Amino acid sequence: MKLELTLPERPGFLHVVPLFNLFALLLMFFVLGPSLVLQAGKEVTLPPSKFQMERFTGAQVVTLGPGSPARIYLGREVTSLDGLGRKLDEKRGSAPGAVLLRSDAGTSVALEREVSELILRKGYRVMLVGKPAQVGAGETAPVKEADP
Repeated sequence: MKLELTLPERPGFLHVVPLFNLFALLLMFFVLGPSLVLQAGKEVTLPPSKFQMERFTGAQVVTLGPGSPARIYLGREVTSLDGLGRKLDEKRGSAPGAVLLRSDAGTSVALEREVSELILRKGYRVMLVGKPAQVGAGETAPVKEADP
């Protein structure tokens, strides 16, 4: 005995709903994806800063990590002070750009200065990165003008 469907077939738009869901998810992924990526480099506790800076495209990120022998990262790669100089030479284009220097709140000022001077000797501009400071009710945070 063969069973047959007695209801009329109405394909309608219900068969296309999963496809619309897929396109909506892809759209949200590509629209919101770049805003989820904050910065390259390792996670450190940044000291507060009252200054805001412009966004740099293609800037190298050097991070001075926490610890008694502070770790130096170029992007996400651990390196030494000498290795940092060699890697910056390798990555330099025709006109070197900026290097964002992110240092942990517990990093010594001497190491921060030494790394900054090395970066400056290689021909890059050094930008120190900090987290936004809390601004009081009547104050506004000063904005640092970028060099032309």
